Amino acid sequence: MGDVILTMEGISKTFPGVRALDNVAFELQKGEVHALVGENGAGKSTLMKVLAGVYAKDAGRILYKGKEVEIPNPGAAQHLGISMIHQELNLMPHLTVAQNIFIGREPRAALSFVLDEKAINEKTQELLALLHLRLDPRTKVSALTVAKQQMVEIAKALSFNSEILIMDEPTAALTDAEIDELFRIIRQLREKGVGIVHISHRLEELKQISDRVTVMRDGRYVDTVRTGEVTIDRIISMMVGRTIYESSPEVPEKPSQEIVLEAKNLNRGNLIKNVSFNLKKGEILGFAGLVGSGRTEVARAVFGADRIESGEIFVLGKKAPIKSPTDAVRYGVAYLSEDRKRYGLTLKMDVEANIVLAAFQKFMGMLGWVNSSKTHTPADHFVKMLSIKTPSLQQKTSNLSGGNQQKVVIGKWLAANTNILIFDEPTRGIDVGAKSEIYRLLNDLAQQGKSIIMISSELPEILRMSHRIIVMCEGRITGELNSAEATQEKIMKFATQRAA
Repeated sequence: MGDVILTMEGISKTFPGVRALDNVAFELQKGEVHALVGENGAGKSTLMKVLAGVYAKDAGRILYKGKEVEIPNPGAAQHLGISMIHQELNLMPHLTVAQNIFIGREPRAALSFVLDEKAINEKTQELLALLHLRLDPRTKVSALTVAKQQMVEIAKALSFNSEILIMDEPTAALTDAEIDELFRIIRQLREKGVGIVHISHRLEELKQISDRVTVMRDGRYVDTVRTGEVTIDRIISMMVGRTIYESSPEVPEKPSQEIVLEAKNLNRGNLIKNVSFNLKKGEILGFAGLVGSGRTEVARAVFGADRIESGEIFVLGKKAPIKSPTDAVRYGVAYLSEDRKRYGLTLKMDVEANIVLAAFQKFMGMLGWVNSSKTHTPADHFVKMLSIKTPSLQQKTSNLSGGNQQKVVIGKWLAANTNILIFDEPTRGIDVGAKSEIYRLLNDLAQQGKSIIMISSELPEILRMSHRIIVMCEGRITGELNSAEATQEKIMKFATQRAA
């Protein structure tokens, strides 16, 4: 680490009805990886968007290289050498890697209106070589994995000679191997003197990659500490203002022996290979495995989102020919996708509309119009039952935090009177405080007799919440463990071995 390159003092920002930032301070040194953490709604991304010129601050000042600066827009930030890689990547999928990196700044041929594609590709190759990335500049971005697209974003930021790089949840959708590659690049940039702000909910990453940690809570600055001098428990306590023991087990009472869902010999190409399992009333059944193991594919097959080639599904002992999500809901089966914003919610609609969406037929009048006078009561009931934090039922769902958006999805399926709930990565992108609330909610639902399948890539979460754990590898079930015998080591052994 070196000299201070950035100081933010007294930064405040208010949106209609919300004070997002209240007199916040932040400091970044050259060649430092500085983690910025806090619950959803703490103000982390908002603070960094002020720095990146996305939002204008209402009060405070920004010192960059010792001089006070104004950053009215993202272009001004990039001109200064400040780049931000947003959680939702901002690449154009129909363009090549090189075209994305130099869009708007393309080298021109002799005729000024003709792009010099050869020069663009050569300059891109030089950038990629600096990062030791094996990417073809001519590849269309749509053909790249999320991890590779993220590397393109980093290369694009460096093409502006960025001295500050802000990364918002960069590992949320990456595998362990991809995270290792990202961290390699981050360390390489740190050695070159680039100051990096790393926003993440994955607190275990902090020890691996960061030098210091700044904690925010409710739009305010809490403290800055050196990573090597603080425990994860202490960071969590600062984040939420209370103690949360994230690793403590919360397996609810034993479920009944009544089988509510059974899958027999499900097959779908190489994605699902002869999968059989059952789910009991009041049970939380964990599905573990590495990315690509087939967990989500099984969930989508049971929900009817993807057609199976062979196999049978039984609900309450009777054969259930589920060929579509509509069929699944009719049999009382719900699926909460890992991508709640894309598949679980209609973000431009309000909370009330989203909650009643899966059961809107119950609220339709004679002429096919939804009777809004009938939707208010059930929507209000689930907002209160699930403790959804929203100013009103008419608040746009896009304005809620990630944890509260997840609760709205749960409310939607409860309103549809489903008793079998499939949760795919239920706490992805959610802070530790909201995670704890989701855990309590799952336990409450199980104790009410709801049956839950929980897919998670976080082994502590699977161990904490499951009565039984099914482990998959390469489309097959390779092991089954009960809560008493399950350990991370046993799960990983099954997750990395092919079925006999």
